[in-house]
Amino acid sequence: MKKEVNILLTAILFFTRIPVKLLGEYSNEMLNKASKYLPFIGYIVAAITAGVFYVSNLYFSVNISLVLSIVASILTTGAFHEDGLADTFDAFGGGWSKEQKLKIMKDSRIGTFGSIALILVLLLKFILLSEYKVERIISVIFLSQILSRLTPVVLIYFLKYVRIDISSKSKPVGEGISFFNLLIAIFFAFISLIFFDLNSLLIIPILILTQFVLAFWFKKHLNGYTGDTLGASQQISELIILLSFLVIWN
Repeated sequence: MKKEVNILLTAILFFTRIPVKLLGEYSNEMLNKASKYLPFIGYIVAAITAGVFYVSNLYFSVNISLVLSIVASILTTGAFHEDGLADTFDAFGGGWSKEQKLKIMKDSRIGTFGSIALILVLLLKFILLSEYKVERIISVIFLSQILSRLTPVVLIYFLKYVRIDISSKSKPVGEGISFFNLLIAIFFAFISLIFFDLNSLLIIPILILTQFVLAFWFKKHLNGYTGDTLGASQQISELIILLSFLVIWN
């Protein structure tokens, strides 16, 4: 039990900026196993994000509250996934060979492709959330934050990790995950759907298709994944989920 709690604390430590203290020593094995808790981390991030929106909306307009909630989500994760998104688009947009793309990912500076991708994603999040009825916003915040974090876990399971080198600026990332741990991640992700109507289950095939396309995209460019591409996969999945529920719930 203590070991499992330590794995969960490892997930919180690496995937958020929430200060926690591990019960034991850190190991790469723990980080690998911690990946199964990514959807669970989504509950934590969603609770903070939705909480900021709810409290803000008591005093401010919906638009202001949405901006504050997006800021809260970024602060909670330390822009962990957004950074991966920017680096991925810089690499895929500016590099020709696999080696060039990996080299660009090492660079801590953000380029044109990354800047544009980051601006568009944040803008789309705001626009998509503002399209929902106020009473639906908290629900879709939870679903998008939780379900989008299943995508990186699926990619870790099906693709191989492309090591850049020991001098890389890339954040630590799980290298492989067992089928049992993948099932745990799937459970944490899809259990969130039991609170909604059957139409909401339509998000499952959409999410599977998204994961398949992203896996094909990453395999084409890198023949695998890096920590940056996993971050990008979460951000892209989040947008697709926000867009999809607009159709599903209407």
